[in-house]
Amino acid sequence: MPQTAIFAPFFALMLLTIIVWVYMYVRRIAFIRQHQLSSQDLQSPDALSRIAPMGVVTPANNLKNLFELPVLFYALLLYLFVSNQADPAYLYAAWVFVAFRALHSAVHCTFNLVPLRFLLYLLASIALWFMVMRAFLRYLGP
Repeated sequence: MPQTAIFAPFFALMLLTIIVWVYMYVRRIAFIRQHQLSSQDLQSPDALSRIAPMGVVTPANNLKNLFELPVLFYALLLYLFVSNQADPAYLYAAWVFVAFRALHSAVHCTFNLVPLRFLLYLLASIALWFMVMRAFLRYLGP
């Protein structure tokens, strides 16, 4: 397996982040136009969150989520590439992480069923922690 294969899930997660970002702004701008809100109405960082329905607010919350654990994912994948440790197990786990994060985003940005969303988050997190622990143990030695 070429080491660069680890960048496929890396860029897939970046693409997911872009998609959520665009979706968030589509929802926000539509709401702002529909309710004829002015920039004055939205001066406070949480102003929109106080007046908008959940369908407008949750994409922004999901976008914030994509800058939490995924930061560790990006750093780990760069470490694996630089240290020439990317292998099929890491690649598989990385795709599992990305797949469950994509499902988590889909649920969070649409019908937002919290128990399902949490399960998807948990499964993605387990894949990430597997990768982190495996890399850490390998770093410690044979």
